[in-house]
Amino acid sequence: MVPLAKKSKKQQPGGTPATVALTAAGVEFTVHAYEHDPSHPSYGEEAAEAMGVSPERVFKTLVADVDGALTVAVVPVAGSLDLKALAAAVGGKRATMADPAAAERTTGYVRGGISPLGQRKKLRTILDSSASVHPTICVSAGRRGLEVELSPRDLAKLTEATSAPVART
Repeated sequence: MVPLAKKSKKQQPGGTPATVALTAAGVEFTVHAYEHDPSHPSYGEEAAEAMGVSPERVFKTLVADVDGALTVAVVPVAGSLDLKALAAAVGGKRATMADPAAAERTTGYVRGGISPLGQRKKLRTILDSSASVHPTICVSAGRRGLEVELSPRDLAKLTEATSAPVART
């Protein structure tokens, strides 16, 4: 694993709702930009490869429908979302992946660039419990080719996320 260079908040490029929210909260974070390849089969794996970061530390933001309520799941790109575990984590009976158009409309982000931070409408968020074993993780900064690295504790605090084992490896 290649260590990532840290920059001060004042040096951060971006200006997405996610980076604006992080800056406003006074949270320490680092922005990582890379050239997005539209032909890559996985946004998350592309981000991990481009940044030279283990896929266990890069988390994807997925929007699911749990009993009619949109819910955000933040899981490692090295795994997949366990829909039954997500439903159980929020006290629901059934979860399915949300319609992509509904996810984009509700979050204000495009698919492949949905960030758990700075969403248009605040959604209930579940952060996979595996995040807690890492000092920092990377999540989308709000557009394809842009990631933010921050502590899982700060991510959970800002999104009011609940931690639960919702990923399958």
